Amino acid sequence: MGLADSSDWTVGRFLTLATTFGEEINGQIISYDRPTNLLVLQEGSSNDGPRRKVRLLKANYIEKFTYLGQGEDPLDLNKCYLDLNALQAREETAVRQAEVEAERIGVGVSSEAQSIFDALSKTLPVRWDKTVIVVMNEVRVSSPYHPSNVSGGTPAANDRVKKVVVLVTTILALSTIVRSVHPIYKA
Repeated sequence: MGLADSSDWTVGRFLTLATTFGEEINGQIISYDRPTNLLVLQEGSSNDGPRRKVRLLKANYIEKFTYLGQGEDPLDLNKCYLDLNALQAREETAVRQAEVEAERIGVGVSSEAQSIFDALSKTLPVRWDKTVIVVMNEVRVSSPYHPSNVSGGTPAANDRVKKVVVLVTTILALSTIVRSVHPIYKA
């Protein structure tokens, strides 16, 4: 570790430390894992109320530290506060968000099709119907995702979707040409 022996990371100690990233952290040691050299800190104090940040920090990134004293066990279950309703609400929100994001990824489609979907989704409501892009629940873009494969909807909606398809396919074609010709952009 360099700065201190791992025995210095006693649970309950308060300290101020500076990281190699220039960050200053005040907190209490919750845990230290020797194999990974990972220090778990609880930032803040009991004056901050029941909610505090927990930070995991690789001890290699500690530049300097100062011990401020020894405190009680920070993991005393009688003094811990967990708002289970808030945690469940955050979990449900995260699951819903993950489901929404997963629905935006086409299964069994080309990267070009996904790029067209992403471009359309910036301004219009879109969804996947297997491998078909459905825009505004009326315009459909089928494989191979060219303007000639756009069907349905009002003429204005159809034309708008065709313009986006043309624009995205043109950008993708140009980027392929640039990567193949210009040495800086070669993979």
